[in-house]
Amino acid sequence: MRTYGQYCGIAKALDTIGDRWTLLIVRELLALGPCRHTDLRNGLPGIASNLLVDRLRELEEAGLIHREAAPPPVATTLFSLTERGRTLEPVLQELSRWGIPLLREPAGSDTFRTHWLDMPARALTDHRPDQPAIALQLHADGNEDLVIEVKDGSVHTHAGRVDHPTASLTGPPHLLAATLLGDLDLSAAVQQGLRLSGEREAVLRILPR
Repeated sequence: MRTYGQYCGIAKALDTIGDRWTLLIVRELLALGPCRHTDLRNGLPGIASNLLVDRLRELEEAGLIHREAAPPPVATTLFSLTERGRTLEPVLQELSRWGIPLLREPAGSDTFRTHWLDMPARALTDHRPDQPAIALQLHADGNEDLVIEVKDGSVHTHAGRVDHPTASLTGPPHLLAATLLGDLDLSAAVQQGLRLSGEREAVLRILPR
């Protein structure tokens, strides 16, 4: 392992998680939970298979992930974050917030996966915890869906769909991201092409104010 050779917490942390792709692997495991190698490849377009193998080994040696053999019908190796690995969530939350200004332009040729909105979605606040539970469906054009479930003041996310969402937001990635991050209010996002169906107030209940 390459090292800065400095007795400093920042340097030591970067020795462990500062290599290219490493934090994005953590992002995938935080968003999706236990993943197969192929799941990680799908969420990390552009990474070479052998490099992913190397990064997974390094993360395992650092005690940040562990692997286990899943029983049939999956019958493959699953990678999960350890407790130590999950403590990186607030680090990624702050990086996500810091990167808000960098998302103000449309993605252009950049790749996108809807579950990459998981991190900003986790930071949302339920402004009406006294209200009934709601489920919001997010869909970025040409991608999979992300569900935001809100109940008793808590916000949870997961990839996939729900049968009867309280509200749905569909549109290009930059509009979804800007809306969730509070960089664009809902009315302006709709005027620019974001499609809203269902209860508008349910969406406003969790958006940054």
